[in-house]
Amino acid sequence: MSRRNKRRVSRAADEKPNTMQASQVMDAFSNPLFRLGYGSQSPMEATEYPLTRLSDNYALLNSLYRDNWVVQNVVGIIPDDMTKNWFTLTGAISPEHLAEFDRVQRMTQIQDRVNAGLRWGRLYGGAAGLILIRGHETLMDQPLDLETIMPGTFAGLYILDRWCGIVPDVELVTDIGDPEFGLPAYYSITLENGDTLTRVHHSRIIRFLGRELPYLEKIAAMYWGESEVEAIYKDIVKHDNVSANMAALTFRANVDRMEVANLDQLFSITSGQQQQRFWNVMQAQSAVKNNFGIQLVNKGDTMTNTQFAQFSGLSDVYDSMCLDLAGASRIPVTKLFGRSPAGMNATGESDLQNYYDYVDTLREKSLRPILYKLLPIMAMSAWGMIPEGLDIAFPPLWTPTAKEVAEIAKAKAETITMAYRDELLDQGSAQKELKKLADETGIFDSITDEQIKANAGRTYQDATALRDPLAGISFSQLPADNEVEYGEIDSTAAE
Repeated sequence: MSRRNKRRVSRAADEKPNTMQASQVMDAFSNPLFRLGYGSQSPMEATEYPLTRLSDNYALLNSLYRDNWVVQNVVGIIPDDMTKNWFTLTGAISPEHLAEFDRVQRMTQIQDRVNAGLRWGRLYGGAAGLILIRGHETLMDQPLDLETIMPGTFAGLYILDRWCGIVPDVELVTDIGDPEFGLPAYYSITLENGDTLTRVHHSRIIRFLGRELPYLEKIAAMYWGESEVEAIYKDIVKHDNVSANMAALTFRANVDRMEVANLDQLFSITSGQQQQRFWNVMQAQSAVKNNFGIQLVNKGDTMTNTQFAQFSGLSDVYDSMCLDLAGASRIPVTKLFGRSPAGMNATGESDLQNYYDYVDTLREKSLRPILYKLLPIMAMSAWGMIPEGLDIAFPPLWTPTAKEVAEIAKAKAETITMAYRDELLDQGSAQKELKKLADETGIFDSITDEQIKANAGRTYQDATALRDPLAGISFSQLPADNEVEYGEIDSTAAE
């Protein structure tokens, strides 16, 4: 390169703009007296948001999780709530088949495994579960064929976090009909015994992610997500520092102070032997003095005690840090810190309801795709087939009180009864709807399937006609001279 070209390259490098430097606000507002607006320096302009990518700091995440109980709650509370009520199967499934399906779940501990995957996905930004099927050890690089799953062969999930044991391949899924389109097609997995599976098909992998990232950041994160700890890291630092300083103030609330004449000369011109004698005296005083003891001093020395008891405003500061951390983690203060609601007439029910709505969203967005991938595998292992219409439903997270349950049952029963009386439902359909409420309300479980079948098609008018002696009798059928009393009318006429 010639000297002229080197000069051009150097000039171009010097002229390249620095995007990390703060720039002045270029707006129409200006107040030089208060240093506001155009041409003025503002502290707000010095604020920067550097790209730290704390999710890549494996040691930091481990340290925070092991040493900080707040981080443990942030990572674990939401997965626990997502999986605590698990799911129920819907469709025409016999009790015997349900029992066999439950046995498969218990044997594989699938609920705990999914909970662990969600937990480590939130901590590290990504985790994975290897689907274990007996007899498929040599088929890991091939797509999972449900027809090859024999009864009793599903062995559960092998959970790995993104930093230990699993590496996505550069090859991506190109089938637009695949739910994992655009994600890695294969993974390399290292087991605990050191064995390496160099090529595992994505159909045999369950992915657990943290917070979603934009496209380019997702690529930089090897198609994983962001750790939940990274998003709340600064709030964790503020909370811990405020808490630590409040604890330190308790040690400084009662401080003894002693005035010693010519203390500066003692340390400047006296010999080391005299200074050592001074330290020995101070240590002896410290040994004698305690909260219930006495302080020995020379005659003429001044001894004072300083007490700091102004802690009233500190609780407000700490509560503010807790609120910031709860908002950042999207977990209510009552659950995150295990404290009762504060404030007049506060119950915390509204916060919990909003939180459970958020967890319901996560169950539909994150948990349901995972279960849809596992459901046919467990069905083949339990029954050897996949029934038509097999689906799952999530039980409600919010548990109403006994009074609320009774009110709900009454309202629903009255609604069904009104629909029956208006002949919108026949008697069999009404009984069927009432029986559906049995699991929710604890009543109407005595209605049998035989009764529902027997009353199918019978309307409210049909039922009341059997109790009305004049039902079905026209006026032309009545005797003109009233020779027959009402009680003498043939009861078969009502039929």
